[in-house]
Amino acid sequence: MTSLDKPTEHTEDTEHDNRAVTEAALFEAFGGVRGMIETVLPGLLFVTIYTINKDLHLSALAALGVSVLLVVVRLAMRDTVKHAFSGVFGVAFGVVFAMMTGNAKDFYLPGMLYTLGLALAYIITTLAGVPLIGLMLGPVFKENLSWRTRNPGRKKAYAKASWAWGLILLGKSAILFPLYWWADTTQLGWVLVTLKIPPFLLAVWLTWVFLAKAPPPIDVFAEMEAEEKRQEAEKARREAEARSVD
Repeated sequence: MTSLDKPTEHTEDTEHDNRAVTEAALFEAFGGVRGMIETVLPGLLFVTIYTINKDLHLSALAALGVSVLLVVVRLAMRDTVKHAFSGVFGVAFGVVFAMMTGNAKDFYLPGMLYTLGLALAYIITTLAGVPLIGLMLGPVFKENLSWRTRNPGRKKAYAKASWAWGLILLGKSAILFPLYWWADTTQLGWVLVTLKIPPFLLAVWLTWVFLAKAPPPIDVFAEMEAEEKRQEAEKARREAEARSVD
């Protein structure tokens, strides 16, 4: 067992540092406030325009246009574009579905199917012993998959967080899919926009609670760097011994 594998003594400073690192990592992983805006804005624009004039084409193109604009802004600012790009693809699929069927409600269908699929992925991977949140956040915390075998406390926290995400998204799907069949486009759209942020914030908050109380991550990158330095020092020592013999 290395020193990094040993349980860390939890002082107030350690807990404070762990919470700060967890907050920063979650903010990076889920895009923060800006990521939430980029997630909500296209759907909000679509349902607003459609509520006013019932024009599917104008509503869809406006939503797609603002998604592309958000990517362009990020590119101009040389910022990460992964959240904005995911928004563009999601909106694009919605536009294609709605245009093909002529049913404005189908603009929301790809996102709803994605939400349901993601909920099942969280639950299934947790049951399989590799919770999805751990796979997502492991690289962010520089621990990769070390939590699976070397840090059982973090594995347990990742499992709890994945259950939280899975059940919250499953509950969201249980609300939206009946509305897809029974409600009209504007009703579905406004409910969907309303449910964009609160469930997400609840899941992120629960993830923060579970991980802030978990043992700190094992920095496998630091371990690799330390091993490389050890090997270089050992090589230098052997070369020095060989020269002294000569």
